[in-house]
Amino acid sequence: MQMPTEPVVLNTGQIEELNHKLSTLRHDINGHLALIMAATELIRHKPATAERMFQTLVEQPQRITTAMAKFSAEFEQTFGITRG
Repeated sequence: MQMPTEPVVLNTGQIEELNHKLSTLRHDINGHLALIMAATELIRHKPATAERMFQTLVEQPQRITTAMAKFSAEFEQTFGITRG
């Protein structure tokens, strides 16, 4: 990973946009984690729902990974960080 060689300057609009993206990331991850918790509670209290809830459980890690990757790419682009 290559970091910028010069100072990175962001204007207030860019900082606001990055903060909004971070807020969205936190919200999305919390939502995915809430679905995991809800599915496990449903399975615990209503074992007959297990087969249906397993699909919800299986989908959430990839959704979290996708959300993190999207934010990471936007963060790296904003600060001029390149992978290589």
